[in-house]
Amino acid sequence: MRVYNFAAGPSTLPLPVLEEVQKDLLDYQGSGMSITEMSHRGKQFMAVNAEANALLRELMNIPDDYAVLFVQGGASQQFAAVPLNLLQKGKADYILTGNFATKAYEEGLKYGDMAVAASSKEANFTYIPDMNAVKFRDGIDYVHITQNNTIFGTRYIELPKTNATLVSDMSSNILSEVVDVKKFGLIYAGAQKNIAPAGLTIVIVRRDLLGKALPICPTMLNYAIQDKNDSLYNTPPCFAIYVAMLVFRHLKSLGGVPAMQKINEEKAKILYDFIDNSSFYTNSVDKKYRSIMNVPFVAPSEELNAKFVAEATKAGFVSLKGHRLVGGMRASIYNAMPTEGVKALVEFMKKFETENKNA
Repeated sequence: MRVYNFAAGPSTLPLPVLEEVQKDLLDYQGSGMSITEMSHRGKQFMAVNAEANALLRELMNIPDDYAVLFVQGGASQQFAAVPLNLLQKGKADYILTGNFATKAYEEGLKYGDMAVAASSKEANFTYIPDMNAVKFRDGIDYVHITQNNTIFGTRYIELPKTNATLVSDMSSNILSEVVDVKKFGLIYAGAQKNIAPAGLTIVIVRRDLLGKALPICPTMLNYAIQDKNDSLYNTPPCFAIYVAMLVFRHLKSLGGVPAMQKINEEKAKILYDFIDNSSFYTNSVDKKYRSIMNVPFVAPSEELNAKFVAEATKAGFVSLKGHRLVGGMRASIYNAMPTEGVKALVEFMKKFETENKNA
């Protein structure tokens, strides 16, 4: 029996995709080989790689003057790859809205003059700074943001106002809502939240930014080399790319990103409305900036938080324990979490509240 998996990543995948994977695991399209056994230089995998690229371009309406790369190392590796590829003037500005935005900034400090343009740390990252009030330095190479904050449950509702190249970590919101790619110079995202198993990272980069990597940039992190080789410079995360292709097909069959955004907004509303009307559960995020992917909440005490997680797990609602920096609970309701899963969680929350409100 499958449970409802609310993990922040690696996260749940669409059941039809998993069933397709199960079918292909022993014999991919009559080849007599598992999809996991194929050479990345063979025609069959190269077709998978090409289809995944084409489908992502279609789903996100990615212009032809952008490269789409399938690389390894997770989004955390991009914390270094971004400055190594984009620093020409030697400086960039970062907006700190959570743990991963901060890590990106700290990694960038190794390679150039990095500054914090704005931060919400003083309020435990419960809001996104006002983009109209943020000022950036002159002569910067790029502005870096983390568009959705997995741990703290916030998201950007407007983008920074800058003429510099805009770089966004979209690991936990890619394909969950419509994005105008043309507003960004570079987008990167670990795939393990909305797309595929851990191991694959997607990079979408405007081609005029390629070929300018710092001399110290490792070959494997050089976007131009990855682009020139169709992401096949070395053995890529083949299985994850294959699963990504299936997920892209699945999203297209559902109506693409606009349809997915509508579903995600409905799911989030169901959960937030219940929390807001409860006298038992609390969400501390500024309502204006609430994430539609990650919903942190707490019960009235640490003891009740622990009891909630334990009883939820027994009831088939797993991975609800909040991150150690926030505590409490967190429901990650990515694309693959069905609406009925959110509704079932709310029913469990109601039951738990009734049974424990006088504790």
